[in-house]
Amino acid sequence: MPDVTKTAPAPEEAKAPLADPSAAVKAEKARSLWGDAWRDLRTNWYFIISSVLIVILLVMAVFPGLFTSASPTSSDLVHHYLGKPELGKIGSEGWLGYDVQGHSVYARVIYGTRASVTVGVCVTVLVTLFGGLVGMLAGYFGGWVDALLSGFFTNVFLGIPFLLGAMVVLQAFPERSVWVVIFALAFLGWTQIARVMRGAVIVIKQSDYVQAARALGAGTNRILFRHILPNAMAPVIVVATISLGVYISAEATLSYLGLGLADPTISWGMDISGGASQIRVAQHILLFPSIMLSITVLAFIMLGEAVRNALDPKSR
Repeated sequence: MPDVTKTAPAPEEAKAPLADPSAAVKAEKARSLWGDAWRDLRTNWYFIISSVLIVILLVMAVFPGLFTSASPTSSDLVHHYLGKPELGKIGSEGWLGYDVQGHSVYARVIYGTRASVTVGVCVTVLVTLFGGLVGMLAGYFGGWVDALLSGFFTNVFLGIPFLLGAMVVLQAFPERSVWVVIFALAFLGWTQIARVMRGAVIVIKQSDYVQAARALGAGTNRILFRHILPNAMAPVIVVATISLGVYISAEATLSYLGLGLADPTISWGMDISGGASQIRVAQHILLFPSIMLSITVLAFIMLGEAVRNALDPKSR
């Protein structure tokens, strides 16, 4: 007769605990691009320093009264431009000196943050929305749509010099408020976003998950806004973040030339323009708005560099 005797399990095997399936699932949990990017950003000193500076600038723009009680439009000719900085009295009304009209340079530097940050943020939002839409439609549909939107429409605007075109647009308005400057810069600044979005969409629309969604009967709107757009936003966010600092410097350049913001709006560019004529006798009028402008632009450029390194898989 065949031997049907079963071998008893070894004591070690009998006492071995069963593997926990949930632990294995957690160990192999999928990591998304955005999750990896945030993990890298939290340890990136460029991101930390730039984020702290940007938060301070945003608070300064929204609540300037927290930083100074002086009025930026209140003038006292007793001080005149001979009111030199008193750096030992940090936080006082005149610790950065006074300008030619007796305005507190410190108060004007604080209140000038609002115009510059507002212009930079609003222009970035507008060009991202419009340029992203144009690039997405051109890249997805291709053919004559791509030729019209990208080959003709985008290239025509791309051929117009940015600052020169903004000057011409601003000349058409008798009053140059913050929103007029925003419109002028956004009118010509969307082309780079459109080209970046178009290139990203052309690559992504050939992916397997997009082809599968199309085969399952998903409509154009669902494919564009549920599958393509979220995956094409990474390079657009990088370009938009870096461009924000460029728009702030563009506003200051236009205001310096007398073609941007005008009184009663307070702007760093206007103060730099006023201080340039007094540079030999009162350098502080020009110096401190310039330093503030440079710090702001540098903060947004550093943030863009950190985001680009985090979202670029080749850099990791």
